[in-house]
Amino acid sequence: MSNELIKLLDRADAMPAAALLRARTYDLLRLKPGDTVVDVGCGAGLAVAELADRNVTAVGMDVSEEMITVARRRRPQADFRIGDAYRLPLHDREVAGYRADKVFHELADPAKALAEAVRVLTPGGRIVLIGQDWDTIVIDSDQPALTRIIVHARADLTTNPRAARAYRNLLLDAGFREVEVEAHVGVFTGETMLAMLTGLAQAAHSAGVITREECDAWTGEQARRAEENRLFLALPLFVASATK
Repeated sequence: MSNELIKLLDRADAMPAAALLRARTYDLLRLKPGDTVVDVGCGAGLAVAELADRNVTAVGMDVSEEMITVARRRRPQADFRIGDAYRLPLHDREVAGYRADKVFHELADPAKALAEAVRVLTPGGRIVLIGQDWDTIVIDSDQPALTRIIVHARADLTTNPRAARAYRNLLLDAGFREVEVEAHVGVFTGETMLAMLTGLAQAAHSAGVITREECDAWTGEQARRAEENRLFLALPLFVASATK
């Protein structure tokens, strides 16, 4: 993972709406002081630090050794471990909370990951999943047909692009109860997410779905929109919570 991508993630995490949504996921975990929670796909460890501020024991897991290195450097006092969502280095019934933020769209077998969540959760433990639906990203453009092609092309390059819309059924199939789903929409109008938009088009071009000329024309338009305060990107996000 490049430093530029980490910086982009940091900027996105710093947005007030992102902070509020993270807080909502913490509330849905219903943790009590002293409980242990695992944050799967913890990245640079922001959620682990925020959960620790709530007087719980937070363990950060990520499959990326690079991200765990960044997290440990930023927060040396916290507990970060390299861990696969399918094989978490935790004992049976060790945690009262399981949180995964923008993880399940990267998993080819989400049912296997949820079986692992069931294993590590205590009876009555809570799970919270959050993620975006890659097939329904909304972008304002003077080239709507090309935009549609770019969005769907990028979705097709994702392991499980529609995982978020399947959260409820996945949790029910895994045996969870009290399954609830909330829909949130992240709206971005500044330059912060321009790099993401450029990445969508570049990925579509690299996959051979659009030409270099189409890629340049579309990214050029989005850059102009950002300069003129006319950029519009909306990300549908789903938050699912349930009880073991």
